[in-house]
Amino acid sequence: MKATPILVALLLAGCGAQGALQPREGAALPPAPMWTTKQPTAEELLVRPPEAVPARVDDVIRRPERVREDDPFDPPPRNR
Repeated sequence: MKATPILVALLLAGCGAQGALQPREGAALPPAPMWTTKQPTAEELLVRPPEAVPARVDDVIRRPERVREDDPFDPPPRNR
């Protein structure tokens, strides 16, 4: 009974094997796009195009800095 968790852990440890990606036997990669002259590899198909990951825009609309008025409903914390 105690060997079962160890066996499960060993089986799951083998799932993390990494290697070069290849299509399954008998299967082919997707057809090449019309505008390309060569078939992309499996690794090239995993690279996301720039349209899928747009650049971040840091143009935050900011109000001009102004002095904050005192708020009677937001007093400072009490010293205990």
